[in-house]
Amino acid sequence: MDLHITPKGKRVRMEHELKHGDEPSQARLPLSWFRQSALPLAPQLLGRTIVRVTDQGIIRARIVETESYVAPHDKGSHAYNNRRTKRTETMFQKAGHAYVYLIYGMYHCLNVVAAQEGQAEAVLIRAAAPLTEHDESIMKRYRSLNSNKVVNLSNGPGKLCRAMHIDKSFDGYDMMDGEEMWLEAGKPVWPSRILCAPRINIPYAEEYADVLWRFYVADDPYVSVKDKQAVSLATHERMIETFGSEGFSWT
Repeated sequence: MDLHITPKGKRVRMEHELKHGDEPSQARLPLSWFRQSALPLAPQLLGRTIVRVTDQGIIRARIVETESYVAPHDKGSHAYNNRRTKRTETMFQKAGHAYVYLIYGMYHCLNVVAAQEGQAEAVLIRAAAPLTEHDESIMKRYRSLNSNKVVNLSNGPGKLCRAMHIDKSFDGYDMMDGEEMWLEAGKPVWPSRILCAPRINIPYAEEYADVLWRFYVADDPYVSVKDKQAVSLATHERMIETFGSEGFSWT
């Protein structure tokens, strides 16, 4: 069993039985877990908790939708062909760092750097759901959301970043040791409840535009886009492509 320290000094055990309980585990996910490739990491991030400490209070949200980006061959990746720019440099950092970029000049997107340092792989957090009404109330304040349709709060990467007060200042942020944002074990979602579909809005990715590298929790209302052609991760073909083995150990 690994022992991890929360920012307040509380020692939390990373025990396998925690994921079977009713309450999401608040154990921090270890660095070793993020060192796997972005493709198997993306579905395993579903059900995990993203935590953000803000001036309004601590926000916890359950991740329900992710996308993998795997350089150098993935033409949908900012780091395709190992392209290193001021923006993509963060993708080449150690696993567990945040990669935050701006789209359309107004929306931020949060990614988690994966794999070994220098490989430029990352997982985009597309959508997450507040864990409690308290979390929801803080997120509403940051979004200035008055609508009763709560799912619009964070059902998309830009909405999520606004709701959790995440901006470009978090680009390169170390989520392993940081005290303002980190990831907890939460309650993982099993393959039978995960759907796979093409990633959103990347027609320029050519042959990579249609790969099934978007993963989301089936029937979750906070998912940004539901694909009628989505397939279950729990099939032989999807397990082999995603994990390299049908008997992959889910932790």
